[in-house]
Amino acid sequence: MNQIMIEFENVSKIYNENSFALKDINFQIVKGEFVSIVGQSGAGKSTLLKMVFAEENPTEGNILIKGRNISKIKSNKMPVLRRHIGVVFQDFKLLYGKTVFENVAFAMEVSGKTDKEIREDVPQVLEIVGLASKVDSYIDELSGGERQRVSIARALVHRPDIIIADEPTGNLDLVNTWDIVQLLMKINQYGTTIVLATHNREIVNLINKRVITIEKGRISRDQHDNGKYLI
Repeated sequence: MNQIMIEFENVSKIYNENSFALKDINFQIVKGEFVSIVGQSGAGKSTLLKMVFAEENPTEGNILIKGRNISKIKSNKMPVLRRHIGVVFQDFKLLYGKTVFENVAFAMEVSGKTDKEIREDVPQVLEIVGLASKVDSYIDELSGGERQRVSIARALVHRPDIIIADEPTGNLDLVNTWDIVQLLMKINQYGTTIVLATHNREIVNLINKRVITIEKGRISRDQHDNGKYLI
């Protein structure tokens, strides 16, 4: 039986009686799935992803990560949960003025990893994302695609069970977009669960995996096999 990694049970994010970001969201994502969350701008995709790593809390309902209700986890335990979840953003959120190595190492330093662990793990993860030759390069010396690879390396360095990617190709050209998507698919083949939010139908159709479509804060379609973005 497949392990459920992410579960939303009747989840809503309500601002007031006339405004909500999400309404009555229900789904399960099992270990090793690659799921695209699609919908037009403002549909609620980013809010949904923020709830997965507890940056936003639901107004109603429950969100379970690996069977644990994250709304009931004490705040001092939240960093431990978040180490199971790697996050990749559209705008990279990197440390400019620092090298590729230093950017990835920083993610390990803040979680208390030793210098020995950092020296061993950072080169390994940079090899996975194809940046082994850029270890000493500064972020402002990299292309947009390379910067996103650094973001993915940073998300990977804790060996997370889940990677959340919120519009990770939004600032990239077509070639770099496909390179990043292929990298995410490669990581998924290692067994990591991937949840990708995008409004790019070409990406979704090329991935050809499960697609959850959100329209006006509600799930309008959940295609489990050979999903296509039909909006």
